[in-house]
Amino acid sequence: MKIQTLITAVFGGLCILSTASAEVRKPNMIFVLADDLGIGDISPTNPDCKIKTPHLQKMADEGLTFLDAHSSSAVCTPTRYGVLTGRYNWRSRLARGVLSGTANHLIPADRATVGHLLQAQGYHTQMIGKWHLGWDWARADKSEKLWQNIDFTKPVKNGPDINGFHGYYGHCGSLDMPPYVWVDTGHVTAVPEREEGVDRKQDPYGWYRKGPIGPDFEIDEVLPHLFEKSADYIKSRAEKAKAGEPFFLYLPLPAPHTPIVPVPPFKDASEMNPYADFMMQVDHHMGELFAALAEAGVDEDTLVFFTSDNGCSPEGNFGELAKYDHDPSGIYRGHKADIYEGGHRVPLLARWPAGIKAGQVTEAVACLTDLYETMRDLTGAEKQAQAGEDSHSWVPLFAGAEAGSRETLISHSIAGNFSIRKDNWKLCLCAGSGGWSDPREPAAKKAGLPSMQLYDLSTDPGEQTNLVESQPEKVAELLAIMKTEVETGRSTAGEPVPNDREVTYLPK
Repeated sequence: MKIQTLITAVFGGLCILSTASAEVRKPNMIFVLADDLGIGDISPTNPDCKIKTPHLQKMADEGLTFLDAHSSSAVCTPTRYGVLTGRYNWRSRLARGVLSGTANHLIPADRATVGHLLQAQGYHTQMIGKWHLGWDWARADKSEKLWQNIDFTKPVKNGPDINGFHGYYGHCGSLDMPPYVWVDTGHVTAVPEREEGVDRKQDPYGWYRKGPIGPDFEIDEVLPHLFEKSADYIKSRAEKAKAGEPFFLYLPLPAPHTPIVPVPPFKDASEMNPYADFMMQVDHHMGELFAALAEAGVDEDTLVFFTSDNGCSPEGNFGELAKYDHDPSGIYRGHKADIYEGGHRVPLLARWPAGIKAGQVTEAVACLTDLYETMRDLTGAEKQAQAGEDSHSWVPLFAGAEAGSRETLISHSIAGNFSIRKDNWKLCLCAGSGGWSDPREPAAKKAGLPSMQLYDLSTDPGEQTNLVESQPEKVAELLAIMKTEVETGRSTAGEPVPNDREVTYLPK
């Protein structure tokens, strides 16, 4: 970018932001995190998308669309850690995989989060939806024959409230993970009286594991219920927001993850399969969310993000969707769980009428860990040594800059495999996908494939031609960057800080 163009973009953006701040000091913020939604599943990030997503298209038309955005991991729990802390998930104690619905809390109370940051800036903070970062169920003596020794009559401890949220209403993990109960800021809303589950053979789309379920927990109604709760929250905070007490709503959705359970009028609406139907339902509810903001009179001053925690799962049935020329990963290789782009390149939209010029598209590299620094930048909060260690601000991009400060990106697969990216060069530190697509790691090693893969995404976005043998200098450069960013405990400027565990990244 020419220096004069950069100055013009940044100055223009500051004018937009300063104009907005004259009307409202700090915007309300809503971060919507879909579950297992691929970059190819919405029209703003896939021109060949065959699923109708008019509300998300309208959001994009009225805001900013990121075409090179990434979750920090190719699976659920790790990405959520990164979103809230601004820190790569693999620095935590969770080296691979995801937490179960009965796991204890992952984020310590003293770890800086977006919630803590915004609370300190006068925001009311609320989580509504799928937590999947662990909380501490009350345990009972094994002799009492309770499910997993959980006493649902006693308070839940160390939930989102210790991570910067004034209140929360949600489910412990993915919607196919028991126990199926709502927890409202530490209290189960209805104690389970029975067990429920659907076998995969009974319903290949709508299955969920058997476990206790509360009488007020209806699987098919979970998605609309969470949007209703969100609209109620917006309405309850609107007047205070207008008076200078903004709100932050973290809204992690359970969809379109399994159980894939679209309800009328969305069931069969896509004429493709239940996954496409469910996507249409997600889009519809996003329209309802914007309608709630408008009705409450806070639409202009609310910054809304929409993204996904990773790529689409095979549960969406890629083969069936291909019959209709739809690919949830778009032009990219792989899907959920993989180190390939389809595993972690995700849609990211941002809309803020008072602060983001409509109709923008950016190819700047972004990671969902960047939410922390973006919030810090917008609110003017002071920087901390151990906070947002892997976070870069999107505010210059809101203002029209062609690039932000992020120069590198480290991605992580379900099995704990890494990739490192700089510019358009991506080095995968594994022989196969690192996840669920072919070739899986054991098969790749057995076939004698190279232990690393190097791709030039500018000419090979589908990651088909491995250049690791022909570009040894580039491999060495990327490995050196990887070593530095792992060992210093951060990928941003600042003094070295510790990781929570010893991190090994080279292929075995």
